[in-house]
Amino acid sequence: MLKSRVITALILLVVFVLALFELPIAGWIALVILLVLQGASEWARLSKFSSTNANLFWWSSLLMMLGMTWYDSQHSYQQQLLAHLPIYAVSALLWVIIVPTWLIAGWKIKHPLLLALTGWAVLIPTGLAMLDLRVISPWLLLFMMGLVWVADISAYFAGRRFGKSKLAPNISPGKTWEGVAGAILGVSVYVLVVWFNAKLEFGGVLPFMLLASWWWVGLAVIGDLFESAIKRQAGVKDSGALLPGHGGLLDRIDALTSTLPLAALVILMQQIK
Repeated sequence: MLKSRVITALILLVVFVLALFELPIAGWIALVILLVLQGASEWARLSKFSSTNANLFWWSSLLMMLGMTWYDSQHSYQQQLLAHLPIYAVSALLWVIIVPTWLIAGWKIKHPLLLALTGWAVLIPTGLAMLDLRVISPWLLLFMMGLVWVADISAYFAGRRFGKSKLAPNISPGKTWEGVAGAILGVSVYVLVVWFNAKLEFGGVLPFMLLASWWWVGLAVIGDLFESAIKRQAGVKDSGALLPGHGGLLDRIDALTSTLPLAALVILMQQIK
């Protein structure tokens, strides 16, 4: 199991980095839209939508992504920022207030419309953030995603070696506080390495970057736990079977859905004139 996970992860990393730096903008947009649509298919499965509702959700997701890319092609960068910020604000509301309350209260929401709205709030801002952050700098997007990957890997091995105190046993019994501590340590080392090797590229103040990375771990954990809660409600182990050893796409990007949109929100707000 671990071997297949590692092989799949390495292949995905190589393909992603090549796409990130080599694809033209149109190709990157097409790739991101495909990722959102795959996520929409898996979300429809987890939500147990009927065939009709699943198709409506998928096509609506496609139209939203196409509509945003068309809007961006017709307007200035500042106008794009003003249009994107409300979308990221919805994501911030979801991950900072709604989802933590959802997890603490143990809500079981099965109404198709509420699940569809939640799915769009999870997927659309994530796709948009992948587009916006790449425009700003492919290196910035890679750095942000690297934070999540390092946190995930560090939490996995720290949890396996030291894990005793359950983080949320009713949602995801395998996650531990020791794993969270390992994630914080891992991202701290990652930030230090990046800072001392490329601080001109990323700028900022080192203590702030460290504190931000710990906050990033918290958001990543919330995204991970939320997808686990949705899977538990659906009665499935994985969101799909797309990736050998990993499950579905949502199983791999759950922590990105709760982090990338908020990173884009903070960065884009600084660019408004």
